[in-house]
Amino acid sequence: MNDRILTRLSAGLLGILLSLYPWGQARSEVPELVTERYEFELGGQRLVGLLDRPTRPMATVIIVHGYGETRVLEQNAWFALRSFFAGLGLNVLLWDKPGCGESDGEFDINQSVASSAEEVLAAARSLRRRAIPGSEVIGLWGISRAGWIAPLAMQADPDLAFWISVSGTDDRENARYLLEQNWRIEGRSEEEIGMLLDEWQQGFDTVWQGGSYRDYLAATRRLREDPFMQFMGWAEAVSEAGFLAYQSKFEDGTFLVDRDSGLQVYVPKFRAVLSSIDRPVLALFGEKDTNVDWRSTASLYHETLGENPAAELTIISFPDADHNLHIAETGGIREMQSRADSRYAPGFAQAMGDWLIARGFGRR
Repeated sequence: MNDRILTRLSAGLLGILLSLYPWGQARSEVPELVTERYEFELGGQRLVGLLDRPTRPMATVIIVHGYGETRVLEQNAWFALRSFFAGLGLNVLLWDKPGCGESDGEFDINQSVASSAEEVLAAARSLRRRAIPGSEVIGLWGISRAGWIAPLAMQADPDLAFWISVSGTDDRENARYLLEQNWRIEGRSEEEIGMLLDEWQQGFDTVWQGGSYRDYLAATRRLREDPFMQFMGWAEAVSEAGFLAYQSKFEDGTFLVDRDSGLQVYVPKFRAVLSSIDRPVLALFGEKDTNVDWRSTASLYHETLGENPAAELTIISFPDADHNLHIAETGGIREMQSRADSRYAPGFAQAMGDWLIARGFGRR
């Protein structure tokens, strides 16, 4: 076995080490950094984003988005993270999803992870074709939903050199875990949580097992009245047309379900996909993550990537960090969305910097 498992790092020690790194530095402190608009095409559609290019880049890192819409140019997205990577001598590329920002197409909240992986592959091909300095070595950094996207890209492109997975996913839908963890933080009784989870499962079962729209509405009545569901924007019933369109993706095999757990599977044979990766992987988790079951993902990585003698896996978890690797009290979504000021967990930057430098992908 060729993996290194490192958990529950001392926040105090990591806080000291973090001071050695230029996390959140001003852009002017990154020598001769150029940030430029970057465009590439996939299937006749133009995808638009940003490319950061420091002097004498050693490698390039592609940022793979998580769930939801993006505004890369408008918000100068991932500014601190990009500054950090550029300070280590890495180009950084990211772009808006289809239909977001200046990218062509229509935004699809249910875009398949396979389609998102094709974007990553097209971006890497574009960098290499243009012979941009630093594109000789390209790796991936991705958060949350990217935990499904990045492995597919790595499997399809053996020249992708590394993967940094942040708050990665296991092989199944995470909504049930998210709801259970957050209802508990919201102070619900275990009996009430059980009842609401049963309704959530019944509603989903109605979709994929071919039930009617009326059955779906009846099964989810109390769930749709729940205050946390309303806070999340999930309480309003989907239209009948939307219900049938979603249901059709299960009927035609586009979406799959694990019958043992009753949860949607986003990447078929995901264990085999992970086991096929034979390049360095750094997996970072927040132990207060209420979005994805980080323990399940860490175990999955250990059983797949960690058992591959050609792979090199490092797993690090941060005790007081949430899904975004920000310092948190509860890790709940309500806390995440209400915070005016967010700080990354001490050691987050240190872990990535040391890992990249030790493997020759970056420099101090």
